[in-house]
Amino acid sequence: MSLAPALSPQNVKAQVSAAEWQTRVDLAACYRLVAMHGWDDLIFTHISAKVPGTEDFLINPYGLMFHEITASSLVKVDQAGNKQMDSPYEINPAGYTIHSAIHEVRHDVTCVLHTHTAAGVAVSAQKQGVLPISQQSLFVLSSLGYHAYEGVALNHEEKARLQADLGENNFLMLHNHGLLTCANSIADTFLMMFTFQRACDIQVLAQNGATELIAIHPHILSGAKAMVAAVTKSAQGMGGALAWPALLRKLDNQDPGYKN
Repeated sequence: MSLAPALSPQNVKAQVSAAEWQTRVDLAACYRLVAMHGWDDLIFTHISAKVPGTEDFLINPYGLMFHEITASSLVKVDQAGNKQMDSPYEINPAGYTIHSAIHEVRHDVTCVLHTHTAAGVAVSAQKQGVLPISQQSLFVLSSLGYHAYEGVALNHEEKARLQADLGENNFLMLHNHGLLTCANSIADTFLMMFTFQRACDIQVLAQNGATELIAIHPHILSGAKAMVAAVTKSAQGMGGALAWPALLRKLDNQDPGYKN
């Protein structure tokens, strides 16, 4: 498959609002950070972000790896999956199904991030799902839904079930498939995935220890939402704004091309 030539950053920037361009830059950074942490799966997962002031959203061009994503290469589509700007790229139809389902009903959500990591899929294949065995798991369990596997997400009838299983939660485990986070900022969505992924990494490592695991006491679990709000200094978010500037500094030092 031959890819179309890169889009001109100057041309795209001239066609969009300042708010959309900033969202493009932050979303491209998120793609690069996911690649940097080794959570990407070649070209086969996706991150979306709503265009400020609209119901349109940005998603990755199908065929580019995450470390290649730039602000100008992101594809803008409406809720029906129609391109809202000229682009030589298409989008992943399964990605469209999952992301449009969430953006359609969760108007508090700006960003949706989905991964297929080994540890994430491994835990998603376990009947008990996320176990309360780590501090990281508490953050996840405070707002976690589960969705049964229905095959590759190409059936639009699945959207209603995805929406119902996510509900008002910000973490969703797709059984036999992977992990998903969503939040009202790209920064929070990324930090939620960092926490979700770390909880799964810890769980798989702990299970490999072949010894009895210590579960966190139920009364601590019951207070997890209040604890999360206190730790992150926000009842609505995960504190991503605290970590995001530092993440961007690291990215700027190692891989600044996302801004193009």
